[in-house]
Amino acid sequence: MYILINSLFIIAGFVWGDWRNWKKYYPTILFFMIGDFLYNFLLYNKSMWLFHDTFLPNHTIITILEMVVTYSVTVLIYLGKFPEGWKKRTVWFLFWSAIFLFIEYINFEFGFITYHNGWNYWWSVFFTVVIFIILPIHHKKPLLAWLFSLIFILSLLTVFDVKISDLK
Repeated sequence: MYILINSLFIIAGFVWGDWRNWKKYYPTILFFMIGDFLYNFLLYNKSMWLFHDTFLPNHTIITILEMVVTYSVTVLIYLGKFPEGWKKRTVWFLFWSAIFLFIEYINFEFGFITYHNGWNYWWSVFFTVVIFIILPIHHKKPLLAWLFSLIFILSLLTVFDVKISDLK
C-alpha cells in the first residue's frame, strides 16, 4: 500500500510540485521530517501508531519512505501552490488535510496502520490539522513554528502520559 501511495505522490510531485524553487522550501521539508524523526526516536518504546505493509518489511522503512517522498512532495505542492486570500487558503488547507486523512482512514481500514497507547483516528485528525496549519507558518516564520510545535508536542506528551522513562 505504501509503495502505491508514495508512487502517486511522486507523480503528483512531478506534475504540481514547485521543483524550480525547491531550495526555498527545503527548510520546511526538513522541519516536517525532523518532527517525524523525533516522534520515532523518542517514542520508540511507546508508539502512538505503527505502520504495516505487505511488501515493505517494517515501520522504520515505511516511515523513511514517507518522510523522503510524501513529506517532500507535500511541501513542494502545498506551499508551492499556496493561494492568496483566506478563503482560498482555507479551501487549500481543507483539501490537503482531507487527502492525508483519507489515506490514513484507508490504511486503518485495511490494517496498514494500527493505533496504540490511547491514540486513535480522531487524534490523527487533530494532528493533521495542526501540521497543515504549522507548515506555512514555518515557511514564513520558522522560530514561531518551532515554538508552537514545542508547545503542541509537550501538550501531547502530557495528554498521553508519556514519562521520561518511556523515552528511548
